Amino acid sequence: MKNFALIGAGGYIAPRHMKAIKDTGNNLIAALDKHDSVGILDSFFPEANFFTEFERFDRHLEKLKRQNIKTDFVSICSPNYLHDAHIRFGLRIGADAICEKPLVLNPWNIDALEEIEQETGKKVYTILQLRLHPAIIELKEKISSAPKDKKFKIDLQYITSRGNWYHTSWKGDIQKSGGIATNIGVHFFDMLMWIFGDVKNNEVIEHGTDTARGNLELERADVSWMLSINENTLPQDVRAAGKRTFRTLTIDGDAFEFSEGFTELHTVSYANILAGKGFLLAETRRAIQLVHDIRNKKK
Repeated sequence: MKNFALIGAGGYIAPRHMKAIKDTGNNLIAALDKHDSVGILDSFFPEANFFTEFERFDRHLEKLKRQNIKTDFVSICSPNYLHDAHIRFGLRIGADAICEKPLVLNPWNIDALEEIEQETGKKVYTILQLRLHPAIIELKEKISSAPKDKKFKIDLQYITSRGNWYHTSWKGDIQKSGGIATNIGVHFFDMLMWIFGDVKNNEVIEHGTDTARGNLELERADVSWMLSINENTLPQDVRAAGKRTFRTLTIDGDAFEFSEGFTELHTVSYANILAGKGFLLAETRRAIQLVHDIRNKKK
């Protein structure tokens, strides 16, 4: 049984990490969040020590270390701009790090983390659960077996409506979240490059506070993409049905469906990491470089 510590226990994604830790037969010994609305811990690890101040969390793990109680992994679900610092913390206390996407906001952060990996002998793993989705694995195999000179036409639209709170939170601050393309798009871009190859050309049409659009030329696909949190961008029929989320991915005009099958993918990710088969730093570089370029592209 491995011991885990969790940074960021109060957000949307943290329960998936708690469930993954429990489902893989491991233990959460400490959790940190500046907000104390973390009753979800009772469903998984009621005995975990909880802290709202980083300094006390740090001191607790250090005390355990001196009692020969090792923290094997630090799982990181904090705001995007803090991932880099929290990964470094995990490595420094002698743990491997498991971090939600986007792993970091800038490609040079990866360079620095690779140096710290070398210094500490510890590893940084990231969650790229779309790569573990059965339908997406099947798609990758299908594309790989297609003629090598075949170029596909992709249309990606992802709209997930958010209220005014979004712009007040850290998510609405591009310096903290990386903006729309980073915050809600990085896993889609990673998936597309994993299947269709490296970026050859990157055109950004729009990158505003609530909507981003552009065109990507990949080695084996031309991609038109749109990401938004603005409900006014929803198709009329979707709004009329009272829905607030719309996702579509078409390949050469045919819809590719992967809406289901996500519930256990964090657990699969953890099982792979514990088996030494997780996604390492190098796997994240292409997507981090792309969203950085989109964010900084002169339009």
